[in-house]
Amino acid sequence: MKVIIASDHAGLELRRELVNVLKELRAEVDDVGPTTNASVDYPDFAKQVCRAVAAGDYTFGVLVCGTGIGMSITANKYRGIRAALCTSEFEARMTRAHNDANVLCLGQRVVGGGLARSILEAFLSTPFEGGRHQKRLDKIREAESENGR
Repeated sequence: MKVIIASDHAGLELRRELVNVLKELRAEVDDVGPTTNASVDYPDFAKQVCRAVAAGDYTFGVLVCGTGIGMSITANKYRGIRAALCTSEFEARMTRAHNDANVLCLGQRVVGGGLARSILEAFLSTPFEGGRHQKRLDKIREAESENGR
């Protein structure tokens, strides 16, 4: 499994913790920054992650900012990206099982390291169920096409 991860300055510490979790899980991980807590613009990092996931270079992306909201809004602007802001393991399992989410968004100011680890593990280990959920994904893809994405 290949995972690309990024944050903004407000998600730096949690991102670093999650990189270690990913390595423990034996995922191939690319941490694309930032490297300091100097203020940066989260859309720049979301773009890098989402383009790489949408291109098929990575299985999943992980984005962290202060609340996770800005990252999730930005990520969902990219064709082929189904980003989910999760604050619980249940949400992480459901978004993978029912929505085939491919980008996990987290807020450092919302979830602590222990919960974030559990959310990440649930997200990575839950397969997409397909079946009745596939037709809904097809409708999402249709909406992307209609909107020029």
